[in-house]
Amino acid sequence: MQLTRREVVSRYKGSFIGVGWSFIQPLLMLCVYTFVFSVVFKARWGVSSGESRATFALTMFMGIITFNIIAEVVNDAPSLILGNVNYVKKVVFPLEILPVVLFLNVLTNALFSLTVLVTGVLLFNHFLHWTILLLPVVWLPVSLCSMGCGYFLASFGVFVRDIKATVGIVTTMLFFMSPIFYPITAIPEQIRIFFQVNPIAIFVEDARRVVLWGQLPDWSWYFAGLGVSVAILLFGFIWFVKTKKAFADVI
Repeated sequence: MQLTRREVVSRYKGSFIGVGWSFIQPLLMLCVYTFVFSVVFKARWGVSSGESRATFALTMFMGIITFNIIAEVVNDAPSLILGNVNYVKKVVFPLEILPVVLFLNVLTNALFSLTVLVTGVLLFNHFLHWTILLLPVVWLPVSLCSMGCGYFLASFGVFVRDIKATVGIVTTMLFFMSPIFYPITAIPEQIRIFFQVNPIAIFVEDARRVVLWGQLPDWSWYFAGLGVSVAILLFGFIWFVKTKKAFADVI
């Protein structure tokens, strides 16, 4: 918790607005995405007959928040060990903590964005569904998947320095291949199954169900995604533990 607090504080240290950037940045990106997709491309979610741009924006924003939990961890993990060389060489330190610190830092930013989203829901809808209480349940597999990817990429990035650039390309592809800007029903039925087995798509859709639409998660797909996330976490953690002894030699 001390390391996480230090990372969060150091991110905004010296800036005039400080933590306010955690609210301003997602709002600015939300405005840009909403204008491009709902005004220029005239995209609609189809959740109601009188769907407004505000509804589209909130639906899209919930997807972005959930996706970014995984994406930010994945993008930062390859340089995690290389950015903390002192912990590897000079100090007896449990390196397994570092991916957890990275995840908690990302989760803190997600909670700031979620605060903006909830404020928007109250402003436009004037109420919250009780199912929003299930969001921690929905985000559990998101957290496990994020940390599993973080463990694996933090280790792999020590040995293969090019992985950071590759990961950036992959996360950008996943961003547009996940139902962030469009409902999954907009995908042709013959190829929809390939999008549905994407764990990120499962997490994004369930987050929208519980926060915005007052529905329960799709439990069958949820538990499938949870199983995949647990497997990713176990694989990533075991890989990290097996390879961390070589970090000092490579660095």
